[in-house]
Amino acid sequence: MADKTDADRIKEVYKLCKGHFGDVRFVGLKYHSKIGWVSKAQFNSDEVGNLTADGKTSTEALRNLRNRIKKIIKRYNGV
Repeated sequence: MADKTDADRIKEVYKLCKGHFGDVRFVGLKYHSKIGWVSKAQFNSDEVGNLTADGKTSTEALRNLRNRIKKIIKRYNGV
């Protein structure tokens, strides 16, 4: 089995967001010199806006974003 790539992780976050929040504008990743890697999910609705997470590596940033989204979904479903 091949290792997961960051592209696979971005697709996973996109599917997670699409399934719960609806209309997703984009899920992306970029390097910021002062912060490190930043992953971002941006939505078309003003209700959610965007969610970001950072990490020392690109993979860590995407994992942090996925975990943050999962926590929001869990909290939302618990209400």
